[in-house]
Amino acid sequence: MITLAVESSCDETSVAVVEDGRKILSNVIASQIDTHKKFGGVVPEIASREHVEAINTVFQEAIEEAKITVEDIDLVVATRGPGLIGALLVGLSAAKAFAYAINRPFIGVNHIIGHVCANYLSHEELKPPFAGLIISGGHTYLLKVKDYVDFELVGRTRDDATGEAFDKVARSMGIGYPGGPVIDKLAKEGNSNAVEFPRIMLEENSYDFSFSGLKTSVINYLHNKEQKGEEIIVKDVAASFQQAVIDVLVEKTFRLAHEYNFDKIVISGGVSANDGIRSAFEKRGEEEGIKIYYPKKILCTDNAAMIASAGYYLYKSGNYDKETTANPNLGL
Repeated sequence: MITLAVESSCDETSVAVVEDGRKILSNVIASQIDTHKKFGGVVPEIASREHVEAINTVFQEAIEEAKITVEDIDLVVATRGPGLIGALLVGLSAAKAFAYAINRPFIGVNHIIGHVCANYLSHEELKPPFAGLIISGGHTYLLKVKDYVDFELVGRTRDDATGEAFDKVARSMGIGYPGGPVIDKLAKEGNSNAVEFPRIMLEENSYDFSFSGLKTSVINYLHNKEQKGEEIIVKDVAASFQQAVIDVLVEKTFRLAHEYNFDKIVISGGVSANDGIRSAFEKRGEEEGIKIYYPKKILCTDNAAMIASAGYYLYKSGNYDKETTANPNLGL
């Protein structure tokens, strides 16, 4: 079964062709990072305009790279939320028009489910059930993944998403955007015990996350150092901040795995490309006999291949939302 998918929820315009939900035939991504870098974050109106400019070219490249004809496509899917409303509308409209033109079924896909499914494209042997952690610039979710289309949300961020906290701390440190890759690189050279930043666990047994207080603690530390004219060792601040994030993510995710006897933890989203986070999960997983999965790095950030995989499993199950309008606040 050949699925063509479109993803345009934020600042990547992507079209992919995937076979049977697991084999990538093409996955073309036009990134806008260089455009938004000067602003220190994504500007929604600019993102929407760039999607409009890129969508037709990306469509054509994906079909050509997959070495298929339009007649070979069995299903068309696209992200309908969550995301930036203007950006979502570009990809969703293009995909729906394409499906109508070639007379193929169309379904809208939840972007969050797509991130989980990125792991199916990287690990042929991976099957539910498992504990799922999604960490990205806009989302932090802890899930019980019972089946390919059966998810239960057990924890989420109450304020800043993981990637959002990285970006804001990086901006305060003046080290560039996006913050995640820069902080991860600096952390490898720094001392993670140099600064004692808080680990926000919230109330007892809560699976929710909160990174706003940690972010504020880092910003206050930087301001105090500047006011006193004291040296700021950037790599140590980066390492200490990242370790505080890691400790919370690892503790809550493994607690969930133990509570429900999951022998697998699946990490996804843009921040899952972070080497420090991957290493910490792998180390704890080896100690406790829990297998850790994460996607290839190209599949960590937003891409249409993961949307194709999610769309395939949803369509095959018949258990999917028939709504196809864009919803920027779409939940699980």
